[in-house]
Amino acid sequence: MTDLNFLRITTLALADSVNPCAIAVLTMVLVAILMQNPEKKKRVLYAGLAFTASIYIGYLFYGIILIQLFKAFAEFLRENSLYVFDGLAILAMIIGALNIKDYFMYRSGGIATEMPLFMRPGAKKIIQKITSPLGAFITGFFVTLFLLPCTMGPYIIASGLLCELNILCALPWLLYYNTLFIIPMVVIVGMIYYGFAKIEEVSGWKERNIRKLHLIAGILLFLVGLALIIGWI
Repeated sequence: MTDLNFLRITTLALADSVNPCAIAVLTMVLVAILMQNPEKKKRVLYAGLAFTASIYIGYLFYGIILIQLFKAFAEFLRENSLYVFDGLAILAMIIGALNIKDYFMYRSGGIATEMPLFMRPGAKKIIQKITSPLGAFITGFFVTLFLLPCTMGPYIIASGLLCELNILCALPWLLYYNTLFIIPMVVIVGMIYYGFAKIEEVSGWKERNIRKLHLIAGILLFLVGLALIIGWI
């Protein structure tokens, strides 16, 4: 069971971690801080890490809620476990297919793959008010709500797979999932702080490779769903 969970959770988390949506929001936060503190690179570092930490905590909280929701329907899940399991697998394949579609026919604000267009002005307005690392930390909790439409799919699947564990046993898996999820954010913050890249370069790289990021996430999610259906994992 542990080996199966490791493979499932790792693949789902990696697919979630390359989501262009989270990278785009992080760069917006870093730009907002840099505009307020153009000569203080440490502020950019602290703000980026504070924002990433709040995302981590926020998603950990959501994961616990999701698992508890699945547990609330425990009797139904026990009686229909095969259907629920297959349903999670199909959901993974659908979200994966939508991401793969974005590689061939990209459209900004795609369903279940990116932040909806109508939510973006609100997220941008909140982020532009950030002036300090503390502000970035607090803002991160609000921004998670805007990220949910584009990042929650893999997390729901992971939570559904973990719901058969008690919450104390599931918690380490949630911690592991979210650690993988934020790794690209930490890497980006570090690269900018140590001068390996500029914020605009990261943003430009994301825009140039947005289709490829969707393709990678899509393939990983589709393979997870297919493997669950076939019984490979």
